[in-house]
Amino acid sequence: MTRKQKRLSIIAGLGTVLVVAAGLIFFALRDQIVFFYSPSEIREKQIAAGTPIRLGGLVKENSCSRADETTDFIVTDGATEMTVAYTGLLPDLFRSNQGVVVEGAMAIDGKFTASNVLAKHDENYMPKEVVDKLKATGEWQRQANADGAVIPEVLANDNCAARTLAQTVAATGT
Repeated sequence: MTRKQKRLSIIAGLGTVLVVAAGLIFFALRDQIVFFYSPSEIREKQIAAGTPIRLGGLVKENSCSRADETTDFIVTDGATEMTVAYTGLLPDLFRSNQGVVVEGAMAIDGKFTASNVLAKHDENYMPKEVVDKLKATGEWQRQANADGAVIPEVLANDNCAARTLAQTVAATGT
């Protein structure tokens, strides 16, 4: 065997080992490569309590209830609903009918105990500068608050919407 043939056989052997190793890794992680599971997929797969996973879906309208720092809400995919318990501050974009991905684990009682909540942003978001330019040209139709941020009317009656301290004071008068 020449030096060139030896080198090629070593490279081919290392390539084969690399392909086999990658195949074994992907086979072992085939269920964990998913970014998140829907409530229907979690019920279907019967994921064991305590297994860390991500749950994704929409927050069901007015499904939030708060007790101290714990918030319970329902995540749905349209077919199945799952109750989520989260302790901590919710993101500003968290509200009803908004996409959300929660990280955590299933509890024994069937609830999902979240350790982190990731609220998806509104795809209709526009920076204040763009809104100002659209208003100047007369092409802007949506209503905005004093800061130029667009706030949908549904937030006023949404018990899931994150509210600032000023909004809470204005709503309750305290």
